[in-house]
Amino acid sequence: MIITKVKTIFSLGIVNLGRVFIYRASVKLGLNSVKKISANIDKGVFFREVTTETNLPVNTQWLNQQCFFGWIYKSKTEAPYWHQSVLTHKFVKKPMQPWWSISDFDNELGDIKGVWEASRFDWAISFAQDAAVGNKEALIKLNDWLADWCKNNPPYLGINWKCGQEASIRVMHLAMTAIILKQHLTPTLTLISFIRAHLQRILPTISYAMAQDNNHGTSEAAALFIGGSWLTCSGDSTGDKYYKKGRKWLENRAKRLIERDGSFSQYSTTYHRVMLDTFSMAEVWRAQLNLKPFSQHLYTKLSAASSWLYQMTQFKNGDVPNLGANDGARLLPLTATDYRDFRPSVQLAAALFLKKRAYKEKGEYNLPLSWLGLTLPKELLSKQIDFNFEQGGYLGLRARKNKAFAMLSYPKFHFRPSQSDALHVDFWLDGKNLLRDGGTFSYNAGEQYISYYGGTESHNTVMFDHKDQMPRLSRFLLGDWLEAKEIYWNKESKSCQASYIDHRGNKHQRKVSLTDDVLLVKDTFSGFKKSAILRWRLAAVDWQLNDNVLTSGDQVIKISADIPIVRIDLIKGKESRYYYQETTIPVLEIEVEQAGSIITEYQY
Repeated sequence: MIITKVKTIFSLGIVNLGRVFIYRASVKLGLNSVKKISANIDKGVFFREVTTETNLPVNTQWLNQQCFFGWIYKSKTEAPYWHQSVLTHKFVKKPMQPWWSISDFDNELGDIKGVWEASRFDWAISFAQDAAVGNKEALIKLNDWLADWCKNNPPYLGINWKCGQEASIRVMHLAMTAIILKQHLTPTLTLISFIRAHLQRILPTISYAMAQDNNHGTSEAAALFIGGSWLTCSGDSTGDKYYKKGRKWLENRAKRLIERDGSFSQYSTTYHRVMLDTFSMAEVWRAQLNLKPFSQHLYTKLSAASSWLYQMTQFKNGDVPNLGANDGARLLPLTATDYRDFRPSVQLAAALFLKKRAYKEKGEYNLPLSWLGLTLPKELLSKQIDFNFEQGGYLGLRARKNKAFAMLSYPKFHFRPSQSDALHVDFWLDGKNLLRDGGTFSYNAGEQYISYYGGTESHNTVMFDHKDQMPRLSRFLLGDWLEAKEIYWNKESKSCQASYIDHRGNKHQRKVSLTDDVLLVKDTFSGFKKSAILRWRLAAVDWQLNDNVLTSGDQVIKISADIPIVRIDLIKGKESRYYYQETTIPVLEIEVEQAGSIITEYQY
């Protein structure tokens, strides 16, 4: 295990580890300026009365109710309890502690994201839209809730100041709120003081955010860029340092974290959307303030990232494979569409970075452009195609006029993986997820949840000797990162393959082919001591298992092998498509005790 930890340290990068060490030591010793800052937020209204009205549809998810994580609704119209978890309903016991003295993980409180969620200010965008269509009460409510938040979250006390990314999301959402209300060029002194207080919190910990090599860095860079330029255009001389730092790190993060093929460092569809929405907001803001364009290199990377998400998104309903970590994040909620509908983000990013529209038909996914004052491009993106995103490790096959979609993920880890999901296969038909990924559920609901959802058991792949493909070193860190071999992709024959050998010497090779009628998967494996289990996580419909054939209506799954199958069972498994939501699904398990091959034929 020591060798594994040492190898993982070098994989993470000495520079990043140095940043983390210096940051933590400086905070602990009181050397970091974040312990010395102070701020006052001016009294008064944040947003003035609306002078021009629109007739655009409003996101109703926060009107006459509260909406969290895209699925938790509360029939409550007053301001949230800012120090209560919407997940566990527990309250923070000491809400006025300095943020740096508060632990990330409190077992009694539960998942800290349950407290943070209301303070991301999704509601500000909804209230601004409602005010923009003429509802004066919505503007009053917007100002009242912001004032209530400030009263209960004085600068830099309490759990809602703990995370620089959470502070950054508030800055970005308030900037978009100001654009909706057409007050971004003439902000109130109260609003500017609020933004300044947040930038003072974000800047001293920016090195820690960058060391994560994930969306923390992109979010905090965007907040500094947006907030800093906002201060500058409002006559605040302190804004320039934030603006320059934000621009620098946005360029740096695009260069480092987005691969040439558009893959993102976190190997997650949800976090890919977070990253892309963040850059979209930064670009919208840049254009609104007529700031200097970013570099062509940044735009090239974001064009690739936009295409990546377009290829992963189902046209019919906007759903995507539940790849990697899923923390329930949905930034820039300008539509009342479902949390799992990625089309609004894809359409916005395509317009900004590809200068094309992803979807020709009219739909709610066009609303973000309208609300942000953008013109929908006339030119349409090409149809979705088969792909090999070789920098990120994703192979895609399509059939039946693109209504059938199979995706094979393989390990190409330039950054730390979050789940043991090597050679997972996702399968979709006409927008329905037939072979599916387990998701995440929660970052702090207990070891059993982290092990299950982050482990091999919650993916459509092979598990050797009841052990995960990579050992878990901590809550967010896996060791002995896998490396794919024998990668093959042929779009003419609609086939692909990849393999790996893990740290225990187990080998798994997977070949996938797709026709208009059949998804065919051949798994060949060796090296294990006792057993290998192949799992297929299925759609929640009525399946009947008869010998080695599983049926449901007109869908048939046939299992065959060149070795004895010691067990084939249809069991109950779990999945989490929304954060902290868990549902039961059927899972087909095929267990063998000898090296060999299993062929799965999914007839649809």
